[in-house]
Amino acid sequence: MKAGVLNVDKPVGASSFAVVRRLRELTSARRVGHAGTLDPLASGVLPILFESATRLSDLAHQLPKTYDAAVHLGFRSATDDAEAELEPGGSTAGLNQVQIAQSLRQFVGAIQQEPPAFSAVKVEGRRAYRRAREGRPARPPAREVQIHSAELLEFGPGPPAVAMVRVVCASGVYLRSLARDLGEKLGCGGYLGALVRSAYGPLKVADAVQLERLLDRAALEARLLPSEVLLPEMPLVRLTVEQEAQVRQGRAVRVLPEPGPGLLRAHDESGRLVALGHADLLRRTFVPDKVLG
Repeated sequence: MKAGVLNVDKPVGASSFAVVRRLRELTSARRVGHAGTLDPLASGVLPILFESATRLSDLAHQLPKTYDAAVHLGFRSATDDAEAELEPGGSTAGLNQVQIAQSLRQFVGAIQQEPPAFSAVKVEGRRAYRRAREGRPARPPAREVQIHSAELLEFGPGPPAVAMVRVVCASGVYLRSLARDLGEKLGCGGYLGALVRSAYGPLKVADAVQLERLLDRAALEARLLPSEVLLPEMPLVRLTVEQEAQVRQGRAVRVLPEPGPGLLRAHDESGRLVALGHADLLRRTFVPDKVLG
C-alpha cells in the first residue's frame, strides 16, 4: 500500500474509527489512521492517513478546520446537540441577523470553552460521557481554544429559529459548546443541529470521496494524495540520490540553496517526501528529525 492521504467525505452516522476499520480491511495496509475525530452525527472532511503518512498526524492537527453548523436557538439539550431531549429556552421572537452576528464575533480569538458533559474529555480520571451516562453529568473544566473566525451565513427566525454559521478554528474546539454558548449569550439557549466539516487545511469537502465509491484498493490509490498535502506551508529542500541515502541513515547533509530556520521537509529527486527536519544554521546543513519510510 502506498503512503499518502485520502480525503474522505465521512457520512452522518459513521464513526471515524469505523471509517478507518473499513479502509484498513479494503487495503490491508499495515498502518492506517485518521487526523482528528469527526463525531458520528457530523459529516465532511476526514483525512485518512496511510503507511508513513500516519507519522504526520501531529502536524495535521495543527491545520485550521472549517465547519458549517446549524445552531438551533430557543432550546437547550443535555448533550448540546439533538441527541438528548430538548428543553425549552427563552423566546427567539426578537432575534435578528445583526444581533446574532455581533454575538458570534465575541467568540473569535483565544477563548475559554467548557467541553460538553457528553464528551471524551476526562473528569476526575474518567471520560465525561461515561459519568454523564451514569447520571453524574459534569462539564469538564473550561480550557483555552482558538477560533480564527466565525460568521453568520444566514438566519431563519423559524420556528424553529436556526442560525447557519461558518467557523474556522484550531483543533480542540467543540462546535456543540459554541452552539450552546451562543444560545446562552443570546438569552434563549441553543444546541447544535447539523454539522459539516467543509475543509481541513487544504482539503475541501467538494473534493472528498464518498466511501461507497471506494470498491477496491486500486480505486482508493487512484484518489490518494501525497503525504505533503498535510504540510502546505512547510519549506522544501531537494536531496540528491547520495544525500537521500545519508538522510535515511539519520545523517545531516549540505543542501543548496541553504535552508532557513524552522521545520523543513526534504524530498528526493522524484519528488517523494523523505524526511522532516531542521537547518543547522551554523553548519549550513539539513538535519533529519523524522525519516519516513
